[in-house]
Amino acid sequence: MSQPADLSTSFCGLVFDSPFILAASPCTDDLEMVRRAFQAGWAGAVLKTTSVEETTVDLAYPMIVGLEHEGRRVFGLGNIDLISQHHVDEIEERVRALKEEFPQKVVVTSMMAATKEDWIGVARRLSAAGADIIECSFSCPQGTLGAKPGFMLGQDPGLVREVTAWVKEGAGSTPVVIKITPQVADIVEVAQAARDGGADGICASNTIPALMGLDLETFVPYPQVAGKSTYSGLSGPAIKPITLRVIAEISRSVQISITGTGGAADWRDAAEFMLVGARTVQFCTAPMHYGFRIIEDLKDGLERYLRHKGMRSAEELVGKSLPFITGHGDLSREKKVISRIRSELCVKDDLCYLACRDGGHQAIELDENRLPQMDEEKCVGCGLCLAVCPVPGCLYMEEVLATDNGKSG
Repeated sequence: MSQPADLSTSFCGLVFDSPFILAASPCTDDLEMVRRAFQAGWAGAVLKTTSVEETTVDLAYPMIVGLEHEGRRVFGLGNIDLISQHHVDEIEERVRALKEEFPQKVVVTSMMAATKEDWIGVARRLSAAGADIIECSFSCPQGTLGAKPGFMLGQDPGLVREVTAWVKEGAGSTPVVIKITPQVADIVEVAQAARDGGADGICASNTIPALMGLDLETFVPYPQVAGKSTYSGLSGPAIKPITLRVIAEISRSVQISITGTGGAADWRDAAEFMLVGARTVQFCTAPMHYGFRIIEDLKDGLERYLRHKGMRSAEELVGKSLPFITGHGDLSREKKVISRIRSELCVKDDLCYLACRDGGHQAIELDENRLPQMDEEKCVGCGLCLAVCPVPGCLYMEEVLATDNGKSG
């Protein structure tokens, strides 16, 4: 029997016993909850974002709504939550308690502020309390230091650079991680600004501002608060592709460590985040849905996958997919691919036929037994039929010889 793979990873100079940590969220807003998470096996936790004692936290309820998709109850999760109701004085005590009880776990604090003095002061206090890492929320629409209502600090590279430097001044030797927003024109510019300001790492990224849906009877959006609503932060599997792009873009262009968050629901998602450059992966929606117990599946699944791939360490995954990402203009046009069908697996749902007929290249016809038949002359290999087919392996792509005019030969 092969030796178990090593799941430990390093991030910002610290060793995590696995890549799996809890993101700043309701999961980490109570001391007893974080204790249970650590006892269950999570490698670390980012305590929910805090600020100075004078900060007014006026939350509205209900604040959470699920996004359903084809029967999946929590394909995404929208929230109108802001920051923790627990101010920095209480978080200081929680950090001390957690580090005393779980010295091998990584305790990350998340903070925000409205003035230079508070950014420096809160960072200094969290560092003195023993936080292993200080994460800074530059990605919540709270208007701090911004000229526009709802402005995210992380949308201004100049402010990112400046405020990062303030936090580093207060944090001293404690690593500082900047949590950025994907709601920018150039994510690389923002990440580089954080690095220039002295950041030790980037948290990529955060929820996506969204309108979660509307009640067709009352016309009121969700979540409904006394007949009104507002924009939510969308998390969960629905935003995973956006997070993968953000991590990949930063990894390819900025020399800085990355912790990935936003859309990871299982060990496969975590592995993908690491393949494009993340060193640790933060979870929020999945443990809120299924509980802290998912850590067992995360660790077991990743360890088995690593052994299957002949890898000894989780760190071997980091960045392994980046060489395969290129610009559209650099993609090969030399070979032709077409769809093939394994008729014995077909369930005769007609989905590939309908999709190709009304959204593709009309390359699929049905025979007298309702089995799909491919017209190689019409098929260009767009991949739509594979996307809609519910049976794994029933449809697949195959390279074929191509003539000068692009037809198969």
